[in-house]
Amino acid sequence: MPPHLSLLGMPGSGKSTLGRALAQHFNWRFLDLDAEIVARAGQAIPAIFAEHGEAHFRQLEAEALRAVVARPGPLVLATGGGTPCFHDNINVLNTSTFTLWLDVPAAVLARRLERGGAARRPLLAGAGPQLATSLAETLAARERFYSQARLRFTETRAPLVALLPALAHAGFPAGAPV
Repeated sequence: MPPHLSLLGMPGSGKSTLGRALAQHFNWRFLDLDAEIVARAGQAIPAIFAEHGEAHFRQLEAEALRAVVARPGPLVLATGGGTPCFHDNINVLNTSTFTLWLDVPAAVLARRLERGGAARRPLLAGAGPQLATSLAETLAARERFYSQARLRFTETRAPLVALLPALAHAGFPAGAPV
C-alpha cells in the first residue's frame, strides 16, 4: 500500500486542519480533495453544484480521487465528506491509502459549522436552524461507508497528540517518525 493517509468524515470533523498538522508532522505533502476538484474543474464547488448538480460533482470527485491516490510519494489527503459514499470510492481509498475516520458527534459538528462553515457547503447551506438535525441524518446515512475505514478516531480534544499513538498502534505509517 502506498504511504498515503486519507482522512474521512463529516464536514466540520477537522479533516483539513488535522490533515495539515499530520502532513507537517510527517513532512509529507497535504492535499485537500475539494481544492483538487476546483483546480481541475476551474469552478468553485457551489458553482459546480448550481450549474451541473450533485451527480456531476460526484463524478468529478471520483475522477480527482483516482488521479490523486495514483500519485507517487507520501501524502495526507483530506477527502470531502461525501467522497467515500459514491462511485465505489471507499474501496478505492482502502485499496490505495490508509483510511482514517474522524468520527465527531453531530452536535459538535453543528457547533463548529454554525460559526459560518455551513454557508460555504452546498449540501448544508439551506439547513439553517435545522443544521444539527441535518448533520445527524447525514452522518447516519454515511456511517456505513465511514465505518469501513481502517482506523476510527473519536478524540475531539488535542487530536494530534492522541492520534499519533493510535496511528502507530494501527501500524501506520511504517517507519515514519511519531
